[in-house]
Amino acid sequence: MYRILTASKDTYITNKIINSAFRVTDANAGKAGTLDLFKLYAESTSGSDTTPTEISRALLKFDLDPLRALTGSTLDITDSSFSCALKLDDVYGGQTTPSNFRLILFPLSKSFDEGIGRDVVRFSDLDSANFLTASVSSETPVTWSYEGANKQGLLGSADIDIISSGNLGDGNGVVNLWKQQIFADGRENLSIDVTTIISATLKNLIPDHGFRLSFSGSEETDQVTRFVKRFSSRESSNTRKRPKLVVTFNDAVQDHHESFYFNISGSLFLNNYHRGASANIVSGTAATQITGSNSLILELKSGSTARGTYFSKIITASQHTIGSNFITGTYSASFAMSEWASGTLTNEIKNAGSATFTEIWSSLDRSVGFLTSSVVVQSVNRTSFIERPKRIILKIINILSEYRRDDKVRLRVFAEDLGRDIKYKKLPFETKSQIFTKMYYRVRDFESDDIIVPFHTNGTLLSTDSDGMYFEFYMSSLESGRLYIFDFLIKDVGFDQVFTDVAAKFKVV
Repeated sequence: MYRILTASKDTYITNKIINSAFRVTDANAGKAGTLDLFKLYAESTSGSDTTPTEISRALLKFDLDPLRALTGSTLDITDSSFSCALKLDDVYGGQTTPSNFRLILFPLSKSFDEGIGRDVVRFSDLDSANFLTASVSSETPVTWSYEGANKQGLLGSADIDIISSGNLGDGNGVVNLWKQQIFADGRENLSIDVTTIISATLKNLIPDHGFRLSFSGSEETDQVTRFVKRFSSRESSNTRKRPKLVVTFNDAVQDHHESFYFNISGSLFLNNYHRGASANIVSGTAATQITGSNSLILELKSGSTARGTYFSKIITASQHTIGSNFITGTYSASFAMSEWASGTLTNEIKNAGSATFTEIWSSLDRSVGFLTSSVVVQSVNRTSFIERPKRIILKIINILSEYRRDDKVRLRVFAEDLGRDIKYKKLPFETKSQIFTKMYYRVRDFESDDIIVPFHTNGTLLSTDSDGMYFEFYMSSLESGRLYIFDFLIKDVGFDQVFTDVAAKFKVV
């Protein structure tokens, strides 16, 4: 899974001095096109203070409900493949930009209002959030505990603005919850790993109020001016540059019915449906659902007893899990089959290069059968030394020309090696897709050629089944009104092959 969540609100707050006369601590910039971070030292005067400090800090919030809807099913936030990164795009237009500085990110302890302010010259628009006020509730201002949302403390404290540390109940005790990034040149984009913060927020351990981003504490108080680090806000006219939370998780399901090899561990799957919807298998007069680990038996057998060629292998199967979440109506068994398990089996493999097994899924006591099928287990691929990639053609067989942003689509991919040996049969003849277990997708803007979703080891790995490869994609990760195209990467026999323009372009509306 690769999802891009855009900011639901953002702004920046400041105590800037205007005309060497007054500080605009009640100014709002909620509708500004950029998030400006600056620190000014002795650039103005403020009354008798001839060396005042002026600063700004950014506030951001993302709607995490799309992730909450998946937790407990296809998303396990405790799995090592789960990752979240906060990404902001630099805006550079020739302005003075600081270098060699550090930005620090804290989870917010208080909610903030975005506001509708636009004036970023005189800061004359009054609204919350601002340097003094976080939000307004029932016409009553909710102020920051310290000006500028600057009171930090331990998770769970009642009078803080930002959370600096806390105990997340994972056995690690009190840990730092702030994150940072160093900017050497000053024009770099921001990319900070916020996995710990987001997972704790989804567990309701950290309040869901967003983030505060600013220069580090020492860089806000030293005698140096840093003006100005500028990021695109969610009001930017370039929608691709808006703040984003990039979420990746390996939810690929790889069934090896068409790609099971001797001596290599593989997985076989069973899917159960009730009137077209995934449902757990029920058994017995009490219609007991079959769930959990070690809940089924898978038997593979071949040959015959009469001929003395009978062979059987019994494997305990389970309800399939993604991460640690059990998936309704899906069962799997993972195992390896030795080509030397019996003499008759070894001979069959030598003669045919494969062996066909009857596949029986049944209850634990083997008294009730749920599915009888077959699977061909093949010999591993061995050749004389050949140093060339396969000649592969790819096609998405069910892509549409247009999708809505709220669509979640499952796209099926057909692949064929033009050099493979196909035994043709009488018509009608269907060529089955080849299976590649290390195949990844990416999304590219068709007009600008920008990579919107890159190849990602966990987030864009394709699933496999008996019909080929497929992947699911959330169109909400793409902006409306533009044309896109899918590209693919296949890692096979020591080569990485990238396939571009193999699928029809599509538009998100």
